[in-house]
Amino acid sequence: MPQSHNVGQGAEARQIAVLVRDGKGPPVVWLGGFKSDMQSTKGEYLDTWATRTGRALLRFDYSGHGQSDGDFEAGTISRWLEETVSVLTHYLSERPILVGSSMGGWIALLAARRLRETRQDLAPVGIVLIAPAVDMTERLMWERFPEDIKRAVEETGVYYRPSAYSPDDPYPITKVLIEDGRNHLLLGEPIQTGCPVHVLQGMEDPDVPWQHALELVEHLPGDSVSLTLIKDGDHRLSRPEDLERLIGAIEAIA
Repeated sequence: MPQSHNVGQGAEARQIAVLVRDGKGPPVVWLGGFKSDMQSTKGEYLDTWATRTGRALLRFDYSGHGQSDGDFEAGTISRWLEETVSVLTHYLSERPILVGSSMGGWIALLAARRLRETRQDLAPVGIVLIAPAVDMTERLMWERFPEDIKRAVEETGVYYRPSAYSPDDPYPITKVLIEDGRNHLLLGEPIQTGCPVHVLQGMEDPDVPWQHALELVEHLPGDSVSLTLIKDGDHRLSRPEDLERLIGAIEAIA
């Protein structure tokens, strides 16, 4: 059963659902994507691997996701980053390996920077990114939106974006999400992580183009950076062979 971790105060208080598996080695932290949760295919596969190998694993749901409370439409990068750093500083006692998928890749890089600034003892020893949607609110959403959708967001505060992953439940893209995201853009300058980074990217990904991953790698100077391009890979990278690549990347760092 998940543990409950409180973040924020007063009207901003929310309870974050957390799953902790004790084990050896640098703890692996799973950071899921936009509208995903900690019990997704990759999250569950990591848990099976951690159980089999005796590795420590930490998973949680951002507010408005999965088993955590909160309104999804109130979510912002600032809010989800605050929750991430709070969970990490509360539950970790040693430097982790951050594993971020899609939006979780952006959150992983932001959390790594925050930890390097405020908690060097918990700064990651390695980062694995799966189809990292870095700067997604600007580069993968706003800049791609046609003028009528931009106008709808400005006038109504939200655009309900159809999703192939949830046909009956479109993703709300809010004005506050877009505007807040501009406070966390990373691709305008070098991104210092202080640890090895391995990027896994499908070349058939319709949501995060493989060229976006290349641009990210160009912004990671001075670090040990690996990029694996999977020619027939999609956005989720949840096939058995993709999951094995994920485990291989984590074990190489560990």
